[in-house]
Amino acid sequence: MAENLFADLREIVLHEVLLLCPALRQDVLERIEVIPARDTTHGDVTTNAALIAAKPFGSPPREIASALAARLMLRSQIAGAEAAGPGFVNLTLDQAVLRTQIPIILRAGAAYGASTLGRGQRINIEYVSANPTGPLHVGHCRGAIVGDALANLLSKAGYKITKEFYVNDAGAQVIALARSVYARYLTALGLNGQAATYAASVPGGLQYKGTYLSAVGEALANAHGHQFVNALEHEWLNVFRDFAVTKMLVLIKEDLTALGVAHDVFTSERALVEAGGVRQALGKLRDRGLLYEGVLAPPKGKIPDDWEPRQQTLFRATEFSDDVDRPIQKSDGSNTYFANDVAYHANKIERGFNTMIDVWGADHGGYIKRMQAAVRALGDGNASLDVVICQIVRVVQNGEPMRMSKRAGTYVELRDLIESVGPDVVRFIMLMRKPDAQMEFDLDSAVAQTRENPVFYVQYAHARCRSVLRIAASMPQLGPTDDEALAATDLSFLTAPEELCLIRRLVAWPRLVESAATAREPHRIGFYLYDLASDFHALWNCGHSDATLRFIQIEATNATRARLALVAATAAVIRSGLAVMGVTPVEEMR
Repeated sequence: MAENLFADLREIVLHEVLLLCPALRQDVLERIEVIPARDTTHGDVTTNAALIAAKPFGSPPREIASALAARLMLRSQIAGAEAAGPGFVNLTLDQAVLRTQIPIILRAGAAYGASTLGRGQRINIEYVSANPTGPLHVGHCRGAIVGDALANLLSKAGYKITKEFYVNDAGAQVIALARSVYARYLTALGLNGQAATYAASVPGGLQYKGTYLSAVGEALANAHGHQFVNALEHEWLNVFRDFAVTKMLVLIKEDLTALGVAHDVFTSERALVEAGGVRQALGKLRDRGLLYEGVLAPPKGKIPDDWEPRQQTLFRATEFSDDVDRPIQKSDGSNTYFANDVAYHANKIERGFNTMIDVWGADHGGYIKRMQAAVRALGDGNASLDVVICQIVRVVQNGEPMRMSKRAGTYVELRDLIESVGPDVVRFIMLMRKPDAQMEFDLDSAVAQTRENPVFYVQYAHARCRSVLRIAASMPQLGPTDDEALAATDLSFLTAPEELCLIRRLVAWPRLVESAATAREPHRIGFYLYDLASDFHALWNCGHSDATLRFIQIEATNATRARLALVAATAAVIRSGLAVMGVTPVEEMR
């Protein structure tokens, strides 16, 4: 059998079900699954083939299941087949079939699990896309990790991925940044009183007060001296904005590098607008009759006091499954934020991306339908947008919320978190919950050396594997213990239930990659690795009570080499999974 055992078993099932139920359509066959059994006492895998085939073929599912089980029993790979429930078939695999996967794993190494599912399809994944107004905070951290791991996962599943950061440098936030920097510029020149007067004159006060802006103000003071001290805002605003945004992007990229995140493309919103991107995108929608002048109905519920009906340019979003049509230009003719976002996604389509994934914060959940509608409209139905929502993260230490960063002033910086526990721990823990579920990042638990700490538990499993292999390599009587040599060893000694349980978990990895990629759920990788580590630790512990299950037994060289092959395969799959998560495997625990 090939690398993906479940894919091979599915081909066997499809062959047999077509012999029983000829002429099933392709769309029916595509719904047939072969998946790991939830309860291994009922078998190793289960298939829904009889349930899927029953209606189009016109026979009771249980009848088809019984006939399918009988046919599958004739296959050499199948040791047992049984019809179950309303029409499932549970299969028990021949132990030799399970063992044949170990050499495949060893020869593939960390590449094991790579799939051709995506067939090279191009996907653009946009994530982080923070306003360039300061260093990243913990709120950005989760989206950065989820987006990066999802990119890794889809790459492993055979898609061609472009990782993109959208720089929101065209809105009011960067104007507010420039004003905050101007006050720092005055302070750097020793004009504290003038800086305070200016700050008081800004409506609503200065928005950004972190000490990280001091260096920016000093750099501007060194570059321009007193040139802009008494200048009008329009004389210095663009200079200060552009300079500050550039410096903030440097900080952001440094934070992302510390987290192990690297983007392929940084796209500037302002550059897109200045190049006429919004005008072009709205022109396309207008040419297709998808823009019109109208007045929206008042919001549901309590109507705000300042609400009044206004004639606006609206996008016919309801024609593309949105709840209401959406304003794309205000009554004064200026563009809404939505218009800029429409232009940005139109730009992605122009660059050849018909499949897009955006990773957004929880506060953007209400924006999903309108953007998906715009993408469908711009792509003539051939483009799609998936959105992954990341809920907030609450960082706690000693049971209390982590205090705000002194440097940032108003939030916990990402760099603070990385310096506290390390980037690998941050990445792993952030991927141990679904992104749309709120989470609490407990700093004390993150460094605890217990089973409840998933990072430690998985890394400990890998370190134990590597320790066993190092010891074996120092014992000449065992012969060569490199992966290629172990792949050629006799594996028939692996018969214990705990050993077979571990092998079953290992061979499920390729299917897990494909299912997680299809569902766009990288957190499944962390769950899988935790279960794999649990199976390995259980086998390790069996060696304490049963000497025949110890990994290294000098008096049983052949059995030892078989178990070393299993240990090496386990380490390889752990490395494969950690690579998707962007986590570095450890060789030994300190």
